[in-house]
Amino acid sequence: MKVTLERLDDAFHMQASNEDGLTVHTDGSPEIGGHNLAMRPMQMVLAALGSCSSIDIIYLLNKQRQPLRDIKIELNGERVDTVPKVFKAIHVHYKLFGGLDEKKAERACRLSMEKLCSVSMMLEKSVDITWSYEILV
Repeated sequence: MKVTLERLDDAFHMQASNEDGLTVHTDGSPEIGGHNLAMRPMQMVLAALGSCSSIDIIYLLNKQRQPLRDIKIELNGERVDTVPKVFKAIHVHYKLFGGLDEKKAERACRLSMEKLCSVSMMLEKSVDITWSYEILV
């Protein structure tokens, strides 16, 4: 796996490209001279966690023939006050839409967060990660 970053302006706006040519932008906050043109790196960490976990959950529920109509994930990260401002806690809240079996939905979320999600497994060594879910019809 390889990702390449290139600078897009004279400040902090960057473009990351993968081997398939897909891209994502990042930027710094205005407080440090960024232009707020894209997500900041620590926001991308939250997005990576939610994205990774969503793949697990969608896959598991599809495999169990559960009628998942949609999924939305809210992630809240709490950072320490000193530099480096790493996350000390992250809460992940899943909103699952469809007529899902409660036990299967809970199990899919649990498996993702506790065994399958690579990002979660990497972060859990230094961050307190909690999660919750709700089923919305």
